Amino acid sequence: MKSGPARVLESLRRAGEGTCSGADLSSQLNVSRTAIWKNVEALRALGYKIEAAAGDGYCLTEAPDRLYPEEIHARLETRWLGRRLEWFETTDSTNRVAQDLARSGAAHGTAVIAEEQTAGRGRLGRSFFSPPHLNLYTSIVLRPQITTAEAPTWILAAAIGVAEAIADSVPDPDQVELKWPNDVLLNGLKTSGILVELGAEATRVSYLVLGIGVNLNVDRDSFPDEFRSLATSLSSHCGERIDRVAFTCRLYNALERVLDRCQSAGFESLRPAYEARLRMTGHRVRVMELAGNEIEGTVIGIAQDGTLRIEKDGGGETRVIAGDVTIAKENA
Repeated sequence: MKSGPARVLESLRRAGEGTCSGADLSSQLNVSRTAIWKNVEALRALGYKIEAAAGDGYCLTEAPDRLYPEEIHARLETRWLGRRLEWFETTDSTNRVAQDLARSGAAHGTAVIAEEQTAGRGRLGRSFFSPPHLNLYTSIVLRPQITTAEAPTWILAAAIGVAEAIADSVPDPDQVELKWPNDVLLNGLKTSGILVELGAEATRVSYLVLGIGVNLNVDRDSFPDEFRSLATSLSSHCGERIDRVAFTCRLYNALERVLDRCQSAGFESLRPAYEARLRMTGHRVRVMELAGNEIEGTVIGIAQDGTLRIEKDGGGETRVIAGDVTIAKENA
C-alpha cells in the first residue's frame, strides 16, 4: 500500500497546474485534513515545492532533483524492472544492498538506487567515483534461468541497454561505443561502468546482481586526477543538465527490453548489436588476464559465449574470458 505522502503526491500530480483543496484530498484519500497537512509537510521536507493558498488548496510547483521511487514510478514503462525500488540517500554500495536483498528472496527486477555511494565498486575491485545528487548509481536483482557458464553474457547484454539509453540522451548517438566487456564510452571517454555478481547453486544461477553507474551531471573537473583524462559525463558532453529521473526510466526500459531478449533468445541474438558499437574491432590491444598472462593482438570480434576474440601477433586466435584490455598505441 502506498504511503500517505505518496498518495497525496499522486493526487497533486493528477491536478497538473491546478490545485487540490484540503477537503477534496481528505475525501479522496479518506483521511483527516490534519493528516493531509502532515503529508504535505513531509513532501516539503523531501524537497517538493507545494504552494498553498487560503481557499484554493495545494498546488505542486516543483519536484526535487532526487531519484525517489515516486518520481521514477510516475514515468516508468517497464513490466518488471524497477517495480520494487529501494532508495537510499547514501549507502556504501548499491551492489552490496542488492546482494543482501537477493539472498533474502527479493524478486526478479528489484532495484536499488542511492544518491551517493561511500564505497562504490567497479570491475576487478576498482573503486567507482560516486559523488552525491549528480549521477545514477543503481543495482538490480535478476533471476534468469541460465547456467553459470552463460552468466558473463549478461554483462554484455546489459552494456547494450546502457549504451542505448545513453545514445537516446545525447545529440550524437554514433559517438556512444562499447569497450569490452563492461564500459560504455562517449566520444572515447568512459561514462558508465557495469558490474555483475552472482549467486549460484551447482551449475545454475540463483541470482545475478547487475550494478550500473552512469556519470550524468558531474563536472569533469571534479573527477579524481587518475580519471580526469579518461572519463566524462553526459552533461559535460552535451553542455546541459541531464534529467536524472528521465534517464533512469530510459535506462530501465532499455535494460528490460534487452534482458528479456537475452533470456528468450540468448546472447547470440544480441551479439550484432554489441559488435556494432564495439569500436575495438580491428585495433591492436593488450590484455592482462586475471591469471597474470599478457596477450597482444588484434580484436576480431565477440564470440557467442561473450568472450573477446583476438588474433594474436604471432598467429592464431585466442579468446579472453576476463581481463583488463587497453588499446595499444598505433606505433606500439
